[in-house]
Amino acid sequence: MRSLVLGEDLLEQVCEALDLKNRCGVYLLEGDLASGKTTLVKAMVRYLGNPSVVTSPTFLLAQDYGEGIYHYDIYQKDLEELLALGFLEELERKGWHFVEWGDEKLAKILKQVGMEFRKIEILPKQHLREYRIDA
Repeated sequence: MRSLVLGEDLLEQVCEALDLKNRCGVYLLEGDLASGKTTLVKAMVRYLGNPSVVTSPTFLLAQDYGEGIYHYDIYQKDLEELLALGFLEELERKGWHFVEWGDEKLAKILKQVGMEFRKIEILPKQHLREYRIDA
């Protein structure tokens, strides 16, 4: 596990630590409410060179920013219901899949089906954030 403590102006370092441009796939974002999950996704989308306006898909479940960039918010969603609706198939599409509230339950399922992912835990530290990156 790699841990970075950064201010919001240094989010590019998180993207570089993830080797984001060379490593598409599933990214599970964990953190409390207002910890900066959507802010990190905004930085990631910008880092990938996509000019889309990034907003939290809280009420939509998913945003498709084009160019293979997808953003999901599964907060208070029933995971079994999402799986029945084809959520795993969505995550199999080529591209970058940023999943807010991607918890241990989802991580366990992804491991069971052999799907690779990266987990990023965001912890507020006064006016900074600590990003714990786990492969």
